[in-house]
Amino acid sequence: MNRDERMARIRAARRRLAREGPRWTRDGERDFATVSLPERDCDCLRDLLAAEGASTVVEIGLAYGSSALAIGEALTAVGRPNPRHVIIDPFQEREWSNVGWDQLRSAGLDEFARLMAEPSSAALPRLVAEGLVADAAFVDGSHRFHEVFVDLYFLRKIVRPNGLVVLDDSWTPPVRTAVRYYERNLGWTPVPGAFAGGSVDHNVTRCMAIRLPGALTEPAFTEFRPFWTSQQIAWPAM
Repeated sequence: MNRDERMARIRAARRRLAREGPRWTRDGERDFATVSLPERDCDCLRDLLAAEGASTVVEIGLAYGSSALAIGEALTAVGRPNPRHVIIDPFQEREWSNVGWDQLRSAGLDEFARLMAEPSSAALPRLVAEGLVADAAFVDGSHRFHEVFVDLYFLRKIVRPNGLVVLDDSWTPPVRTAVRYYERNLGWTPVPGAFAGGSVDHNVTRCMAIRLPGALTEPAFTEFRPFWTSQQIAWPAM
């Protein structure tokens, strides 16, 4: 399959998923709409990764596959030799009936995508040991603080210096608090306007992109900077 053929298949799969939904959903009337990254956020993610010239991306959380298709479109558009898309989702078969992986296969993206069906806390250390170097990562797995924190801990060893980490649901207190540690103590920097055209949850942009510093360094423990604020990061009124 050449590049143009793959791009056509990816775009057709993305349109079909956005308009018709997946072939199967979990119980719950609006599960697909609630869980999946909205189409305009997928477009922002695709454009961000393409502008970055990404050729290797790690994704945590596959679910229905909307973000994975957007990442695959970006990797195809960049067109570098031997693209890699490593996806981590321990629940893809048990909870999602492989519907997300089937979306990627229908678009021909399984030629360079790899699914690791295990918790990110186990998969990410293995990728570090394998010496994987990624240009970017998309994080949409567990939203528990300690698990997001661990994901980011390992991703800083995988994503190259000056690379990107993108997070979904960054407005939630557990995710936002975990990110603040890396901003305050390790020099991670939000990318302004990266998702300016994306959706908004509770008056806050749903996704955020963070740029890693130019070198992987370990600060002295005496340089620790508190990452909580005097005004508690709280859940917005529902």
